[in-house]
Amino acid sequence: MSKIAAESKSKRTKTFFAVLLAILLLFCAAFLLKAWKDGHFSSVQDFQGYVSSFGVLAPLILTLIQALQVVIPVLPGFLGCFVGAALFGRWGGFWCNYIGISAGSILAFWLARRYGTALVKRMVSGKTYDRYAEKIRKREGGYTLLLFLSILLPLAPDDYLCYFSGLTDMSSRKFISIIVAAKPWCILFYSFFTASVLP
Repeated sequence: MSKIAAESKSKRTKTFFAVLLAILLLFCAAFLLKAWKDGHFSSVQDFQGYVSSFGVLAPLILTLIQALQVVIPVLPGFLGCFVGAALFGRWGGFWCNYIGISAGSILAFWLARRYGTALVKRMVSGKTYDRYAEKIRKREGGYTLLLFLSILLPLAPDDYLCYFSGLTDMSSRKFISIIVAAKPWCILFYSFFTASVLP
C-alpha cells in the first residue's frame, strides 16, 4: 500500500470514528435531556425512582448518567452520589459514581482538546467562560493545584474546569492522574454520609 493510500485510509478511519462518536454523544445527550425535561432530576426521590425503574441495568444507567452530566451539566453530580448510595449501598454507589464521573471528566477534557475553544464556549455561558479563562490566565503555573483542589473538594465547579483543562497545555496523563487521585474522596464522603443516614 502506498503512503498516500495509507494516509487516505487513516483519514477515513478517523472520520468514521469521529462521526460514530458524534452520533453516540447526540443519542446520549437526547436520553439525558429527555429525562431532565420529564422531571426525573427534580429531586433525589424522582431521580432514585427513575434509575431503579431500569431494573438490573440500573447501575449501568446511573454510571452513564453520571458520565453524561459532566459533559452536559443539567444536574449536580452529588445528586447521583446520594441516589447511588441509596440504591446500591455505599460501595456499589461509590463505584458507579466514581467510574461515571471520572469517565465524563476525561471525555470533557478530550472534547475540549480535540475541538477547542469553539466547543467550550458552546458548553458554558459567555460570562462563565470569561470568568474561568481569566482565572486560568492569572494562575498560569498554579493551575495544576487549582484543578486538583477543585476536583478534590465537594461542590467545586470541577465540570467546567475539565473543559478548560483541555484548552491548556496540560498533558492528558497529568489530567487523568489528577482525576483518578482526587476524584474518589468527595464521592466517598457523599456515599458514606448517605448510607449512614438511611434507615
